[in-house]
Amino acid sequence: MTNPNARSAANSLRAQLAPAPSEPTTYAQQIADELIEYLNEWHSLPETWDNDLDARIHRWYADAPKVFPKKPYFSPSSANACPRELYHKAIGSPKDETRKPPYQGRWTRIGTAIGDMIQRDLLFMEKHFEKKTGRPCPFSFERNEDGTPVFEDFAKRNHKIEHAGKTFHLYGTCDGIMRYVTEDGEVLRVGLEIKSKQTSAARTSFYSLKKPDEKHVKQCVAYAEMYGVDLYVILYVNASKKAWEYEEGEFEKSPDIRAFGLEIGREEIDVLLDRFVEIQNSIDDGKPMAVDLNGWTFNGYKTAIAQSLTAAELEAIRDKVSRVKRSNVFDSTKRQYAGALEFIEKVRKGEAV
Repeated sequence: MTNPNARSAANSLRAQLAPAPSEPTTYAQQIADELIEYLNEWHSLPETWDNDLDARIHRWYADAPKVFPKKPYFSPSSANACPRELYHKAIGSPKDETRKPPYQGRWTRIGTAIGDMIQRDLLFMEKHFEKKTGRPCPFSFERNEDGTPVFEDFAKRNHKIEHAGKTFHLYGTCDGIMRYVTEDGEVLRVGLEIKSKQTSAARTSFYSLKKPDEKHVKQCVAYAEMYGVDLYVILYVNASKKAWEYEEGEFEKSPDIRAFGLEIGREEIDVLLDRFVEIQNSIDDGKPMAVDLNGWTFNGYKTAIAQSLTAAELEAIRDKVSRVKRSNVFDSTKRQYAGALEFIEKVRKGEAV
């Protein structure tokens, strides 16, 4: 099904730009590479119009099911979140409500639009790829009983977990559960997680992006448990482009779309569930865990956290920030830590932030 020359060229390029892998390419990565090949071919064709399919997609969303969380619960998107943040979310602390710069609002909307675009493209490829190219597309979305694709509102669920003496739910939805048809005709269920990059065209180069973000991997581990899949693809789509026309060889070095295949086993799932159990224990016992400043930028409960810190916890944060400032970590990390401490100090002094 795949173009062997394209596959060979892609593997050759990776060998030149990245250190030699310690083991052969995984089967999941082969699927991820093939998804890139099919998307690249589809996006190189003249755009396909299908009003009936677009109308069907809009009708699906107009009548999407309403699924609400069953407490206690954790969301896959918070799999790597600060445990103190999850504590305050669980006990009902007020969430921060602050205005943000307009460019951040556009940033998040563009990220959502990229996910919508890829999902729509895959639906179109399922219907039109073979007519356009003469060969079938091996990727399609799994369907619910009512014919809706298993993604977004049509895949939202509460998945009950009983682990290490605790009971809670994993609540949320995925970007998609695909059906991948192998060359032998076997149908495999493969999860899809779509992420955007927007700061520069280099963010998805083979030099800059050598592996998926750990927080995205953990999110997929949670989805693997929720949807019963062990193969997952994280797809990064870069909204930033270097130019309308690239110099020869530039796109091969710095493509605007990358994919990483994951093979998720029981061990990875249990490690994540152990973390959720630890956090749930802290919630049940009323003993919040320490603040993780690494995720402070997107922490939605900064004010509640600042107000709840003990004197000893605050002193520990001051010491941590001081050590980070003297370390050789990225300047952006130093700024984040310093900014977090500044925010906390202002809140505790009663200053508006």
